[in-house]
Amino acid sequence: MGEIVEGLERALLTRPVPTGDTAVRFLLKTEQGSTKNVAVLLGISQRTVQRWVTTRPGVRRRPSAVHRGLIDEAVRARWQPRVRVRQRARAEADGFVIHTRARFGFAAPAGSSDDPRVRWITQYLPGEVARELFAARDAAAGEQQQMVILARALGHAYFRDGGRRGHGLHIAFTDVEFADFSIG
Repeated sequence: MGEIVEGLERALLTRPVPTGDTAVRFLLKTEQGSTKNVAVLLGISQRTVQRWVTTRPGVRRRPSAVHRGLIDEAVRARWQPRVRVRQRARAEADGFVIHTRARFGFAAPAGSSDDPRVRWITQYLPGEVARELFAARDAAAGEQQQMVILARALGHAYFRDGGRRGHGLHIAFTDVEFADFSIG
């Protein structure tokens, strides 16, 4: 996942996603305590899941790195589904604030005050941008397409002052170091 997708995912959650042993317990809870259902969900054997959750000394095992990745992916897909829907609807209706550090500016000659350089940006963006970003994420669009959406929106709000100046200039938005979104 890219920085933008990770930032969107963090914005949709109100509590941290469980990790480690708590992640396995969460999956067991969502599957009504059935190690068989968790095993089917992860595509592994039921006995492996039983070894992770047993309390018998000497039998208990920790998930391998590959299994931890499968567990994390399954937990993220099931964590706070109603909260995600509510936060997404709020962002699409009211907009959001983006906090990012990226190379941003006009594709202008070197030495211009607006040439692309690494900038800290905190900017409110309207709900239409949120709808575009979520639609791109749902369509499995790449990080590049999401950067184009953000470049257009940030350029309009940040440089063009809502369309009052800087017409016809190309916006450069690259090298995203991080992207955090505040909703509501």
